[in-house]
Amino acid sequence: MAEEKENQEVEEKKEGGNKLLLVVIVVLLLLLLIIGGLVAYFLLSGNEEENTPQEPQKVEKKKKVQSMTEIGPIYPLDPFIVNLVSNNANRYLKCKIDLELDSPELQQEIDKKLPAIRDLIIRILSSKTVEEIQTAKGKEKLKEEIKRKVNEILTTGEIRNVYFTEFVIQ
Repeated sequence: MAEEKENQEVEEKKEGGNKLLLVVIVVLLLLLLIIGGLVAYFLLSGNEEENTPQEPQKVEKKKKVQSMTEIGPIYPLDPFIVNLVSNNANRYLKCKIDLELDSPELQQEIDKKLPAIRDLIIRILSSKTVEEIQTAKGKEKLKEEIKRKVNEILTTGEIRNVYFTEFVIQ
């Protein structure tokens, strides 16, 4: 009989340990659900705050569209044909670029600095890979880089925008 009591006590301890383990697991799962809910709440509430500033950005886009009617003087450049950085094959880019100037007086400075400007643009274009300039986002980055670098060497005005009138990668 003593052995039976000991076996019952051992079984009760095992069952008690299993119940304790089950309670701990349930509590941990509840904590994970609460933490996950809080994280989701903060992430979703952060998006609502971001939507509010986007409305003024829409207004800015409308202003940009209206400013397109006020395009400055355009200075067309001769076509560029450059080799692109490539590991596998010879790839090249043929593009024609037009520069939008902020004032007509800037045309004289560009005429004087045209070889330096063309050289600068050729160096920028030939340093790119096909993957960098193939997407629309890549082309926008390229435009911004050209505009920024050319504006660094200009003194009487600045380039407002860069337009690709031809863009062929082969």
